[in-house]
Amino acid sequence: MSRTVLVPVDGSPQADAALEHALSEFPDAEIVALTAIDPVAAGYASAPGPDGGGYPGEWVEQANERADWILDEAVETAADQDREIDTVRVNDRPARAIVDYAEEEAIDHIVIGSHGRTGVTRVLLGSVAEKVVRRSPCPVTVVR
Repeated sequence: MSRTVLVPVDGSPQADAALEHALSEFPDAEIVALTAIDPVAAGYASAPGPDGGGYPGEWVEQANERADWILDEAVETAADQDREIDTVRVNDRPARAIVDYAEEEAIDHIVIGSHGRTGVTRVLLGSVAEKVVRRSPCPVTVVR
């Protein structure tokens, strides 16, 4: 039976470590790298002001370009280990996108990077990793 492992990627060192871990620990599994474009961030990024930018379309274009870059990097990482992976881009809040994709596609395992955010509930896990661990329909490995 073939296993499918989902690895959320966001361009961070933690996500890179999670992908490396999945590639080495699941040599016979199909690996899917998923990146999520958070539509809520569009509201903040396109707001007028000194740090805000122009218009929502500009933000969407930049977010899509960044997502393409992140997924291309994941493909290159896999190729460096003589592996091929599938890639998926989803427009949704990251934790929800990961859990929903895992449910809809019958994912067998999720390997996710942790993020050292501040705050009591995020000392060990990032907010996305924490939500995925709590809501996932399958086992989750958190890579530091």
